[in-house]
Parts: sequence; structure tokens; C-alpha cells
Amino acid sequence: MAPATQSTTAAVLRAGKPRELLIEHRPLFPPQPHQVTVDVVATGLCGSDLHYFEHGRNGDFRVRQDIVLGHEAGGIVTAVGSAVTNVVVGQRVAIEAGIYCRNCDFCHRGRYNLCKHMKFCSSASVFPHNDGTLQTKMNHPAFVVHPLPDACSFEDAALAEPLSVLIHATRRAQFEPGHTVLVYGVGTIGLLACALAKSKGASRVVAVDINESRLQFAKLNGFADDVYCSAGQPPDDSAQPQTLQEREQQQMQRAKTGAQKVLSIFDNPQGFDVVYECTGALPAIQQSIYTAVTGGKVMLIGMGSRNVTLPLSAAACREVDIHGSFRYCNTYPEALALLASGTLPNIDKLVTHRFPLEQAQRAFELMSAGQDEHGNMVIKVMVGSGVPS
Repeated sequence: MAPATQSTTAAVLRAGKPRELLIEHRPLFPPQPHQVTVDVVATGLCGSDLHYFEHGRNGDFRVRQDIVLGHEAGGIVTAVGSAVTNVVVGQRVAIEAGIYCRNCDFCHRGRYNLCKHMKFCSSASVFPHNDGTLQTKMNHPAFVVHPLPDACSFEDAALAEPLSVLIHATRRAQFEPGHTVLVYGVGTIGLLACALAKSKGASRVVAVDINESRLQFAKLNGFADDVYCSAGQPPDDSAQPQTLQEREQQQMQRAKTGAQKVLSIFDNPQGFDVVYECTGALPAIQQSIYTAVTGGKVMLIGMGSRNVTLPLSAAACREVDIHGSFRYCNTYPEALALLASGTLPNIDKLVTHRFPLEQAQRAFELMSAGQDEHGNMVIKVMVGSGVPS
């Protein structure tokens, strides 16, 4: 390997020390033949990044060594390896975070998001970990770097990553114009689900959440046609059943009752053609099956509850298809084209706060709090170098 000729400044999460980010200066080596060097301009903070920051783990993946977080990013190519032909120095690009092997059966079948050898930026799923984009410069394989349309900003490049999650889910749902859509959860992913469904010709898009402010944001900015806040009083613990079977039966009854309330509020007793579950919360997952129309589809997108009890008989008898959706594949060209087209109105309003890289610690703390010192809602936080987009 050639000696390091540059350095990069990175926001590093310390292993075994949640909520502690250090700003470090690290050597940067010249790109390998199939790599490019990118000056990272903007990185959007994601829920998985926040889990690593707060808990030192995300699901089963524990941070075992210092790691640079961030995987929603765009920047400028500053150097190219000798074998690179798809981008040139000076080109604005979006960085696709997943580095797949291109040799396994999943990759050959066009489902590289399931690649068993995937190395994903800012993920502790492999060891050594693969560093992410919260740094000023990074080397990245050229085949997962995408030219940025002139109409796209660097923040658009960052939004292409979560938008890709929804494009992949929508393809799996076999979405068609005229479908009715219900979205559980209006964080960034849920809001993008609403926006994408509208752009693809949904006849009606509604959303459910427990956060009234987020719901009003979704409605006022045209992401959802109608909204419902499902926050309510917690169940009376004194009435809790004792056996596991009794508890599961009670959960199912609550889910069914809650779903009936949702369908009544939206005046749609038959249910919705496509339900996007973007929370990962047990009640919403269970309700999603009851709120889908007979023959409809439920897309499980949210990552939260690891093991849940589902009303499978209700799904089977009504032929409600339940689809898992994991990351994305072959979506970036469509995501960037959509972002450049202007057919996702108010998409720029998703970005509510911006910080320079040196203030990454503060950015994560704000995201964790959910609102800033003025009481303003936090949706998408961008961290970057400050290069104009």
C-alpha cells in the first residue's frame, strides 16, 4: 500500500463508551485502483447511528472497536484509482453505503442487499467495523458512488439513502397508481414513505403516530392527506393477565380494537391497499395487519421489536401479504432522479438542523432529545464540512 499522503478528520464513537464522540485526525491513503477519494460534504444522521451513539449497539451488533458513524452522504470526488471509469475528479456524487461482494448468489440475482459479505458504512455487523461518512475525506469503491444530477444538492444526496429504503419497499409491495396507503410512524422514513406514495399516484395517503407535532408537520406540508394521533392512556396494570397466552390474547384484542379505531377515524372500514410499518413498535406492527385491506400488503420497514406475536390467522384468512424489507438494491438512480425531478414537494423541509463536523457530538445529543432549545421539532439532522451545496 502506498504511504498516506493526506489526512482526514473524523467523528469517532469510542468502543465501550456510548455517547462519547471524539474528533480525530487520521491518515488517508491514496485510493486503490477501483476506489475514489471523496470529500464528504453532507451526512444525514440516521436512527441506527443514534442507537450506536446512545447504547453502543444496534440490535445484535455491538461496537467492539472505535467506529466512524454515518452512512447517508454526498460529496465531491477528489481522486480516482487507476481502474475507475464511472466518475471523474471534481464530480459531485452520492455515496451508497453498502459495499457488496458482487460474487455471491444474492448479488448475481440482483438482491445484493442480502449479500452475506456486505460491508456497510458505520455498521458493527462485521469485524473489523467499516467506518462511515462522518469524516472530511474517505476512500470508497467507485461502483457504489453515483453521479449527482445538477438539480440535486449534497443534502439531496444524503436523503437518497433513506429514500432508497422506501423505493425498495415500494417495489416489493408491487405498488400501483390508485392504491390507498397507511403509514405508521412519521419520522424521516415514514415521511418519505408518504412522499414516495404520492409521487407514484396513491389515491390517498394517511399516517398514524403518537407524536402530534410530527403528524401536523406531515399534514401541513402535504406529506399525508390525513393523520391520526394514537397516543392514549397506558393500560391498567392491575388488570394485566397472568399467563403468556392470556397476555398475547390481550395484545391481539388491543391491536384489533386499535385498528378498528384507525379505520373508523379515516372512514375506510375495508382497510388500505398498502400499509408501511415504519416504527418497529409492537402495537403498530400488530395493527398493520388488521388495517390492511383483504388481499393487501404490509411492509415491515421499522427496526425495533425483535420478536413479536402476530395475528397470522387474520393475515392468512384475508390473504394479507407480510413483506420484510431490508435496506435497498439498485435504487440510487431512481432515488436521485426523483429528488432532481421536483415531484417530492417540501422534501427539503425534512432537514431541520445542520452542524459542522466538529459539532457532531452536539448533533447527536440534539437528535436524541428530539427537540432543540427553542422547542423546535428535530426530524433530519445534517452534519458536514460546510461546503455550499
